Amino acid sequence: MSLFKIRKVTDSFHPSNKHAIEQVFDILRIHFSSVKEDKINEILEQMKNPLKYQFSSTLFVAEDGRYNVKGFAILFYMPDTHFCYLDYIAVKPGRTSSGVGGAIYERIREEAQLLKSIGVFMECLPDDEALCQDKSEIEQNKARLAFYERYGARPIIGTSYEVPVNPEDDCPPYLLFDDLGYDYKLSASEAKKIIKAILQRKYPNYCPEDYVKMVVASVKDNPVQLRKFKYIVKNRPREKNKAIKNLIPLIINDKHDIHHVRERGYIESPVRISSILKEITKLEAFKTRPSRGFPDKHITAVHNPKYFTYFKTVCDSFPEGKSIYPYVFPVRNATRPPKDLSVLAGYYCIDTFTPLNKNAFVAARSGVNCALTGAELLLEGYHSAYALVRPPGHHAERDVFGGFCYFNNSSIAAHFLSNYGKIAILDIDYHHGNGHQQIFYSRNDVFTVSIHGNPTFAYPYFTGFSDETGEEDGLGFNLNFPLKENISGEEYLIVLKKALKKIAGFNPDYLVISLGLDIAKGDPTGTWSLKASDFANNGMEIGKQSYPILFVQEGGYKNRTIGINARNFFEGFLSTRVK
Repeated sequence: MSLFKIRKVTDSFHPSNKHAIEQVFDILRIHFSSVKEDKINEILEQMKNPLKYQFSSTLFVAEDGRYNVKGFAILFYMPDTHFCYLDYIAVKPGRTSSGVGGAIYERIREEAQLLKSIGVFMECLPDDEALCQDKSEIEQNKARLAFYERYGARPIIGTSYEVPVNPEDDCPPYLLFDDLGYDYKLSASEAKKIIKAILQRKYPNYCPEDYVKMVVASVKDNPVQLRKFKYIVKNRPREKNKAIKNLIPLIINDKHDIHHVRERGYIESPVRISSILKEITKLEAFKTRPSRGFPDKHITAVHNPKYFTYFKTVCDSFPEGKSIYPYVFPVRNATRPPKDLSVLAGYYCIDTFTPLNKNAFVAARSGVNCALTGAELLLEGYHSAYALVRPPGHHAERDVFGGFCYFNNSSIAAHFLSNYGKIAILDIDYHHGNGHQQIFYSRNDVFTVSIHGNPTFAYPYFTGFSDETGEEDGLGFNLNFPLKENISGEEYLIVLKKALKKIAGFNPDYLVISLGLDIAKGDPTGTWSLKASDFANNGMEIGKQSYPILFVQEGGYKNRTIGINARNFFEGFLSTRVK
């Protein structure tokens, strides 16, 4: 089990990111003591202003469970020439054999593949003593070059890149190229454009134009030649990058099927998951990832600890196969809850058809882990993830369960992600996402949006009206689209586009989508008439959004078509997904 996790840092404002950046700068000062403070501070400016610098800059950090940074890397991407440049990579002193550096570099290579880059370029100080008057760093330089050789990255030879800018400069760097294991033949024309871009954009105030022209003109070989392997162990296979595609991590709740209420008329059943899974695997667009374990604190940060304790305790008390349904609701005196656990169910529930049984807690708790795993994968750099879970969660509020929902998976994931940026939740279930609304109603860092059947006729009946827009700091950060009883796919798409436009105005760092498939024609809990092609259109519209997206499964109860609709949705999503 890894003792650290690698994630992207997307901004410098949130406390967790600010703390990580401070540690990164400390490591940078240790390893690169010659770098001036204004250059260190420029790192933040490069992240904020890609237009000014003509490249996007991304910071990756390796953190342990206590948010201590063990290493970092900064990667530039220059889209006009389709290449990545590794500006810095460093590990906290004392961790040289921990595997942190290798893990970070492998993550960099994955990112370059996701960006469809031709490869990763980087500078490395030379191992040739003739290039260095000060030979004190030669052994360290050899170690670094040997490290990169493991991945096939070697210095470009036959050019004047190693010619010093100034006569007094010592140890001019090599330019290395990592073709990501694809045996890419870099043409002379490509190399000239790339070298020019590196020298002009990374060193705009250091490399004179005549020097840039001289180095560019020195590229003669076509294709460009790399130095022969020098450090790789004889007969040792060169490390290929793990082949990755733009696959969506799929996290399935492997404990969902133990929550199987077999009573007649109970429609929230295990076959929902198998029906979806059967169809979406046809797309060959998903890679199943195991669910990770997360502490209870992530749940009790969103749900009342008293409710959490009750739910766990009451489920533990039931014999196998027995369920109870809430039947007494203490609305007259909520300050004095009943002591009998079975009667207390109504104190924590909003309806009479969501049962409690021995396996409900285990299944719901496992679903939370799936949603949080998906959220953590977004932090690690994946552009989307799908938590395929049941029971659903979007009706669960801070203090209560209901609507087949016990823990609000999407809201828990959103709160977790809110430590790293602004979050939007888009609920596209047929029923109002009352849980999201209630949990975040007074917050302005999480924008909650719900498209649903009007509560005048649709569950949960008491929330979801258009005039519910938030309160206190959250005023204006809750948006409801209650729709009429009968609508077509075309009408729905118009509203979806409006919702996405509002979300774009909020400009979130991450988007969580409560994916309800009960908006389909013939769903026993809905009244709308969306067809498979309408789900594809909805997916296409969501695919156009640029932010990382976590999908969390909610409703959908017509088992004959739920999988087909899910497949069409994701097929549409993938067809337009902004990479």
